[in-house]
Amino acid sequence: MAAELLTIRGLRAAAEEREILHGVDLRIGAGETHVLMGPNGAGKSTLAAVLMGHPGYSVTGGSVRFRGEDLLAQSVGERAKSGLFLSFQNPVEVPGISLENFIRTALEQRTGDKLRLWSFHREVQKALQTLQMDESYAGRDLNVGFSGGEKKKAEILQMLLLKPALAILDETDSGLDVDAVRTVSRGVEEFRKDKEASLLVITHNAAILSALPVDAVHVLVDGRIAASGGAELIGEIERDGFAAYEGAEA
Repeated sequence: MAAELLTIRGLRAAAEEREILHGVDLRIGAGETHVLMGPNGAGKSTLAAVLMGHPGYSVTGGSVRFRGEDLLAQSVGERAKSGLFLSFQNPVEVPGISLENFIRTALEQRTGDKLRLWSFHREVQKALQTLQMDESYAGRDLNVGFSGGEKKKAEILQMLLLKPALAILDETDSGLDVDAVRTVSRGVEEFRKDKEASLLVITHNAAILSALPVDAVHVLVDGRIAASGGAELIGEIERDGFAAYEGAEA
């Protein structure tokens, strides 16, 4: 049995005094891949944002422990340093800092070590090749002028180089064409070659999961986990939708 990495118990969270999460329970072990699915407005992105410490949400109950520590007591920076990573649905543009320098600074902040520039540059180029991105992207301002697909690839590039203990992919595949989904999937597969690295994939599209061994699937409906099971749940949801889970609670 995998060592427990993330433990969420009874998590409740609100935005502008409206409660969105109504008692979420979820456990992810080291080296596991979990999938979170659910209808629009169920609270999937809210859960991801709360775990990362987004200031727009307030936790009104429950607890979250990550690597044995109280995650909710940590700042956003402390959460990132502890090995938590979130790939955003809509990555923001950051003028004035290149993609490579952004990742290098983040990695040095996390590890406390000064990186050897040429060695790190080689790692960046290798990751760019995996994602079929031109080498010039490393020197471009972060996400500035990038297409939607390029921004999503840049997020996966960060994940590959930062090597978090738990990566949360919040609908990273949304808005991507078939070829881009394949490329992003290749990057996700490369990340999972680290047997201790864990994934929480929030998605509506099973294509990104095609090459991944899935340990558990969770269905979030109306701010609660309505069902949990194995990879077979993905096929059932694709066939029947979420109607069967309305009003249910795992």
